[in-house]
Amino acid sequence: MLLVLNVGSSSLKAAVLQATAARSTELWRTESQRQGALQDQLRDWLAPQLKRWWPQIRAAGHRVVHGGERFITPTRITAAVLDQLNAVSALAPLHNPPALEAIRWLQQLRPTLPQWACFDTAFHASLPPEASTYALPAAWRQLGCRRYGFHGLNHQHVAEAAPCHRLISAHLGAGCSLAAVRDGRSIDTTMGFTPLEGLVMASRSGSVDPGLLLHLQRQGLSLEELDQGLNRHSGLLGLSELSGDWRQLRSAAGAGHSGAQLAVAVFLHRLRREIGAMAASLGGVDQIALSGGIGSHDDQLVEELSASMRWLGPVGWRRVAADEEGMVARLISRADPVSDAGGDSAAADRH
Repeated sequence: MLLVLNVGSSSLKAAVLQATAARSTELWRTESQRQGALQDQLRDWLAPQLKRWWPQIRAAGHRVVHGGERFITPTRITAAVLDQLNAVSALAPLHNPPALEAIRWLQQLRPTLPQWACFDTAFHASLPPEASTYALPAAWRQLGCRRYGFHGLNHQHVAEAAPCHRLISAHLGAGCSLAAVRDGRSIDTTMGFTPLEGLVMASRSGSVDPGLLLHLQRQGLSLEELDQGLNRHSGLLGLSELSGDWRQLRSAAGAGHSGAQLAVAVFLHRLRREIGAMAASLGGVDQIALSGGIGSHDDQLVEELSASMRWLGPVGWRRVAADEEGMVARLISRADPVSDAGGDSAAADRH
């Protein structure tokens, strides 16, 4: 059995699964919104629920959002790996630091338990140079300034759940991104160097003109103010001045709230535009799969998109429930079928 921890920007999920390379079976799951100090929540809320499972758990896996250029496969966690992941934490400030905090907490709680990191950027390691390269000076590109892409664990799950030649996977939740998937491999995606690029999200801006950010800086905004504004006060929340919760905005928009109506309209406009871009990268599309909290639960969204995008031609629309935890378990099983404390030492160094 495997324990999988998925510490998001706003949620804490844990699951115990049995897994093979091809299939995962969930035995237990719990989920909570992030509240207060993460260490306190892990100790007081999660740890008591895990007590009955410890005798059977042989390894733990973690969703880590940003793996940088080095980490493109499931990786056994060592002290050196943790140091390297610390170095890229600034690229995903809402996600990487709490994931690393959970890893350290589990190291203290179960020192001998093998732990693995699986990366949201890894699925997009197959992006061709024309999709991963920014048109920047060579000196900047040599610093690792490139497009990485995110939500790769769920995009990979969607690609395996809905296999076809030309697939657009739409992960729509608090964070949102699209992936253009050809024969199971990511060839384009909407997120880039950080999880800020692309679609409108709950509190993240998505793509904006970089000149606008330069303008705001010249007006006196600090880097910290820009960071907080773009990551925590923009997106649906910033547009509506009401909430970043899609369900609440749908309801408020229907009741005539102008901010909610604007937020929904901008979200849908950007989503349609980027679906068109992914279709162009694929040279057409056979299937579009909606996933995530918004994508797999909003019936109205499927109807709106399919009606407004008939110009794409005959396209299969479907919804796929997100399963990042199951994908983590399957990836660990593929990397190390033994996944036990006596596993080979070489597994610790696989990148």
